[in-house]
Amino acid sequence: MSAVLEVRDLAKAFGGISAVDGVSFEVHEGEILGLIGPNGSGKSTLFNCILGQLAPSAGEVRIDGRAITRMRPCDLNRLGIGRTFQLLQVFPQLSVRENLVLAGQEHQGSMWSRLVGRRDAGLGASANRMIEFFRLTALTEEKAGALSYGQQKLLDVAMAFMAGPRLVLLDEPAGGVNPTMLAELRERLREINAAERATFVVIEHNMEFVMSLCTRILVLAEGRIIAEGAPAEIRSNPDVIEAYLGG
Repeated sequence: MSAVLEVRDLAKAFGGISAVDGVSFEVHEGEILGLIGPNGSGKSTLFNCILGQLAPSAGEVRIDGRAITRMRPCDLNRLGIGRTFQLLQVFPQLSVRENLVLAGQEHQGSMWSRLVGRRDAGLGASANRMIEFFRLTALTEEKAGALSYGQQKLLDVAMAFMAGPRLVLLDEPAGGVNPTMLAELRERLREINAAERATFVVIEHNMEFVMSLCTRILVLAEGRIIAEGAPAEIRSNPDVIEAYLGG
């Protein structure tokens, strides 16, 4: 199984504080990898170093064998790397469909082309496909700001998959979502993984969600990976229990 993402000895220090301390792992094609850990363990810092929001102090990141360390987020978008953030990135005054078209444009053009190009930038069919896939058809022309929080989360995730990305990193997709919408989100992610061999990494605090979604889980504590394995192994790992409960 080929590695889509390779992280080697990645480190990030802020002054004398080591937020990420020599982290190495791989994500294989078609895999759903979970990244968990207590608050302050370095999960978001690790994501941001991988995705160009932060420059790592040391180490290397590769996509399909190509070094991308310190590459700008906009350039990573065009390489087929998507992400969601803890805070929603939808545009509340735009419709569901317009949000999806705008997300797709981020992967294929400049700001100028977005301003002067076709209204749907040739992305109408892709937007319609995502709307149908994520069960948003009845909301197509609704402004995103009028949707429930759970519906906005679905839209946010759909936007990350608009361009058929090679890899998507999802930062707390379950945060604040009610159980009904959470079940729908989990099923949409499972289906896009099965149908398109979509590869993604999930940071999540909702343990039930991540354990039921991910095929392999990494546990981060104090900037280091302390455990790796299948969900059942992670549940019973004494180091993981100590990291969450012992401190």
